[in-house]
Amino acid sequence: MMHLAVFHVFPLRIVGILEINKKGFGSGVTDVVLFDDVLAVSYSNNSVRLYSFEHIVQRYLIEELTLGQQSSLLENGTVGEAPFGIPVNIQVTDPPPILFQAVSPNGIQIGGYPWHYIYSPPQKKLRGTHYIRSLKDSILATNGVQQLDYSSLENHRIFFHPTNSGRIIRFGPTNISVLKIMSELNSPLPSEIVTDFSLTTQRRNPSPCVTVTSSGRAVKARFPQLEDDPMQETFQLLEYEDELDFLAIAVTNWEDDETIAHIQLHDNQTGSLQKKIDLIEPWDETFPHQLVFDRDTIIHIEQRCYYFCCHVYKLMTISK
Repeated sequence: MMHLAVFHVFPLRIVGILEINKKGFGSGVTDVVLFDDVLAVSYSNNSVRLYSFEHIVQRYLIEELTLGQQSSLLENGTVGEAPFGIPVNIQVTDPPPILFQAVSPNGIQIGGYPWHYIYSPPQKKLRGTHYIRSLKDSILATNGVQQLDYSSLENHRIFFHPTNSGRIIRFGPTNISVLKIMSELNSPLPSEIVTDFSLTTQRRNPSPCVTVTSSGRAVKARFPQLEDDPMQETFQLLEYEDELDFLAIAVTNWEDDETIAHIQLHDNQTGSLQKKIDLIEPWDETFPHQLVFDRDTIIHIEQRCYYFCCHVYKLMTISK
């Protein structure tokens, strides 16, 4: 059985300890997340349900708790002190109203403005297909069917932009597209997904393979090229810096018999390239990598077999 502890901060105050039980939420619960007063419950059958946490508190709150004060739920023990701790004070006794429910094997993302959600259907034949629908009425957005290419070892990704700009990012090894949700207030028409800007890698055309038949005829054969070909320029990671309003993209390429990498800083509004930073260390694609970007500091973290390597770069202003 799961429990969810919810607090208000500044000053620290207990909202409650919620028990995720079968009476209220059914069986097969695998995860619980609270965001913007919405309780998201995930299940083993790949479904997700959303509940109003405010409604749950108003209906099922047994007793308000205060740190350092006595509680009848602890037989007048002090809340927050050993050995009492914090008791369960939100006990759901029947199923609360479901605000939203959907099924997707890859999870469901909620975001954008106005609220939308992204999901992929459970059918195997629709692998790589993602739908963008309005959270209010589940109406499919115009251009809301996004087909992601799976011809690379690393899957393409689609996710809401970290800002509250109502945008969506499609990330692939050779292309990054920033999509925008266009919607008019109180309009009966569905929202529309349009491309804000796109970024593409610079690729060399592969040389055809030439074979000679027994009759002396030369035959050229072209082989399909993987999008994440380590011999070609490839997008690897993307990070957003909110204070500078920059997108930082890690890009790799093959040079002098090794994979090298650089960081491209792009304007978040237009996609224009602002700066390119070469990484000193080589990039080993067999290990996981992580990129951290905070104001004037860029950190490249690589996880090797039994240890981590952390490379820190500082952006310097050069006065002319």
